[in-house]
Amino acid sequence: MKYNLIFAVKKIGKSIRNYSFLYYYDFLGFFNHGVHSIKDLYEFDDTQFTSKLTLKQFDLWIRARDSLLHEDCSEIVKNLWLGIEEEAKQPWTTAGIFILSLCVALFTGMVLTMSQPRLEAGYGNQKLGFLSYVTGRYLSPLKCKVVFDWTEPQVVGNTMSFTVKFFQRNGQAYPICNEDNVLIEITQGAYKIACSVELGGPQISDANIAKVQFTVRRAGEYRICVLVGMTHIQGSPFIKSFVPGPPDPVKTCFIHHCSTVVGSEDIPTQLFIEPRDKYGNLCTVDKDCDPANEYSVDIIEVNTGRPIPDSFRWECYSLISRLVLVLKFPREGCYRATVSYKGQTIQNGDFHVIILNQEESFMVQKNVAKKNKCYEVKLLALNGERYQKPKKVYCYISPKQLTLKEYMWKFFPKHLITFRLCPSTKFKFQSSRNILQGDPVLVIDDGCQQEVELISADRNIIAATFTQFLLKNIGGSETFKDKQDFFQHEVRKYHQKHFHDKIFLKIVRESLLETSFKETKNFSVSDWCKNFEITFVGEEGIDWGGLRREWFELVCSSLFDPENLLFHSFKSDKQGLVHPCPSYKRPSHLKLKYYEFAGKVVGKCLYESSLGSSYRQLVKAKFSRSFLAQLIGLSVHYKYFEHDDPELYVSKVKYILENDIESMGLYFIEEVYDVSGQLLEEVELIPNGSNTLVTNANKIQYLNALAQYRLTTSVKQEIEHFLKGLTELIPDNLLCIFDENELELLMCGTGSYSIADFKANHALSGATYEFRKVLEWFWIAVSNFSEEEMARLLQFTTGCSQLPPGGFAELNPKFHISAAQTFGNLPTAHTCFNQLCLPDYDSYEQFEKALRLAISEGSEGFGMV
Repeated sequence: MKYNLIFAVKKIGKSIRNYSFLYYYDFLGFFNHGVHSIKDLYEFDDTQFTSKLTLKQFDLWIRARDSLLHEDCSEIVKNLWLGIEEEAKQPWTTAGIFILSLCVALFTGMVLTMSQPRLEAGYGNQKLGFLSYVTGRYLSPLKCKVVFDWTEPQVVGNTMSFTVKFFQRNGQAYPICNEDNVLIEITQGAYKIACSVELGGPQISDANIAKVQFTVRRAGEYRICVLVGMTHIQGSPFIKSFVPGPPDPVKTCFIHHCSTVVGSEDIPTQLFIEPRDKYGNLCTVDKDCDPANEYSVDIIEVNTGRPIPDSFRWECYSLISRLVLVLKFPREGCYRATVSYKGQTIQNGDFHVIILNQEESFMVQKNVAKKNKCYEVKLLALNGERYQKPKKVYCYISPKQLTLKEYMWKFFPKHLITFRLCPSTKFKFQSSRNILQGDPVLVIDDGCQQEVELISADRNIIAATFTQFLLKNIGGSETFKDKQDFFQHEVRKYHQKHFHDKIFLKIVRESLLETSFKETKNFSVSDWCKNFEITFVGEEGIDWGGLRREWFELVCSSLFDPENLLFHSFKSDKQGLVHPCPSYKRPSHLKLKYYEFAGKVVGKCLYESSLGSSYRQLVKAKFSRSFLAQLIGLSVHYKYFEHDDPELYVSKVKYILENDIESMGLYFIEEVYDVSGQLLEEVELIPNGSNTLVTNANKIQYLNALAQYRLTTSVKQEIEHFLKGLTELIPDNLLCIFDENELELLMCGTGSYSIADFKANHALSGATYEFRKVLEWFWIAVSNFSEEEMARLLQFTTGCSQLPPGGFAELNPKFHISAAQTFGNLPTAHTCFNQLCLPDYDSYEQFEKALRLAISEGSEGFGMV
């Protein structure tokens, strides 16, 4: 306080001299006596200072104090402070202002210069001048903005777009270009979403914008990152939510479902529905919704055709996004149910329901526990022949098959037909209104043999027993994914006493098949279940999984490539399906033991795949449908020619089916030729076939006999040896839960490649600005690849040319694309990590040439790494 008053008094200058305050303030020590203002000075009792002042000094003091205005001190105070302000302005001349501004500018420039590495991290090598920093003329991530062209929530299925606007630090528009190292990354969970980025626009005013587009297929939260160098712009990352579309009947289905549902009277049966949109997203289910508004359920009683409208109700489970159809029937019987969404039947929404009474339910449980039961039935039709009078036969049901037999003179059984107990065997329930006996009708069809039609009072018990056996065998569901999970669980359980320890195999690449067979010929089942560690003689490389996958690829190629003649293709091109090669076309050194070895290799692949995605091994082969059918115990018929031998089907089979052949002079014989075209023999397809003429009436029998010989009998030993090796590792009852198409998917994976799937399921590292250009070239090149080139790319990167059943999403590790720190070299790969390393190049042409050369010349061995 004292120093403030002294400062003010001193600044008064001439005015202070007029009042003579400064001298007396210091001399008399007014501050110590509570004098802090002019008002205090006026009111101060000055008689106490008479001893310190002379008479003259005291007189001068009185006159100075009396010069103050007695009424109000505010005017004096105002005049004093105005004087202080006026005097304070006098030193700030133009030169002073310039010097101060220069100092401030230098200080600001120094601060910004010191912070330049942080502000410009990742911008490139651009150096901004001092003036640009001072004026704010540089790209500022914190000033940039994103404008989204939609409001949330949006439904999946649309192509979305948003605009990024770039601004300088001073708020002016910044013209964006490729050199500014702008990175836009969109992810949804573990998936990276491809997007297109267009810089600028047709108008000059669009120079500071980037338009981004991406397509939404998966529901959920999307993370959108917009970076300038390594710095996020304002608000980045952005989180945007997309909701599933409406249910699609093609994708919506019952889960853990069977084509025949078995229940008991007056007991509710719950069937769960997963509503999914056209892209497979699980739709949301509101707990208060009424499914009856969109879903319809039609239930009729099979025997009478009478609708049963009050036998079901709906329940909603919003937490798991499922609908529940609860069925409850008051009495036993057979019913057909159809579930539709907006008039269209859902995926597996057409099925039969067998309702048993208490006695029948007990009998079915007893049958399943006993595992073998026989029922008397009456046969109406067999092998395309309908009987005028129903024939009494016996139906045997076991956990593996359903067999029809008739007895000659009541003692000698005669086998009529057998159906494997597998999902491909379907039941059709028909009304008994046109049958004199009045018993219900059951039609059995496995898709291979001709339908069998029979009647029995125990029809519902027979069908229910079959269904319970089937569900027990396949794990309770007919969907491929559920059966695959059940299969792999059972395989692990079957080999739980066999440890997956390492076992070493030394392979000579030049004689791969022979050395592989020699290395494993004395292996026990326990040895086959061990983890193979491969060493190629004379080559460097440590097997961390890549060499093992390559060995499986190469050994499968040696076994199943038609050029090696262990298997052959009915077509002349490489796209043909392979089938075991009959002995008269096979080189003498390829003994039957190689088929057993081939079966063990396939079994080994299935076993490894059951241990988890990191051990998955796929069989590099395209097996014929008839061969796969025989592996699961199905009979072969002429329809298999359409897929396995299309040339024969078009030139002969189809002609016989569609034309009158009475005059062709065909007999039940097949001419057999060797590889050079020389006739070896004529084989009778049926007893006395050389004397049995093919007619319009028996031409189906002829075609089936022809298929039986060409696809089965001629290679019977080869198939038996293959099955012997396969079933040492995989029990045949587990194979039988699949149909032939599912078995191929299980063993060989998918042979088709989706670029969209590839883009959505890969990992990326080293994504610098320069590498983005190479990455764009990579996708352009891959988009133009043929299936063979895609297979070579996969072989080069992962060691296997085929994908798992789920495509790129199931590759483990993911397909990894990384930047190689080289220029102009060939791409390299690390198959143990599914990693492809791409160097930098001057042009797309140079890049494409190097990539094609690498995958064609370097797809085997480790010389490229």
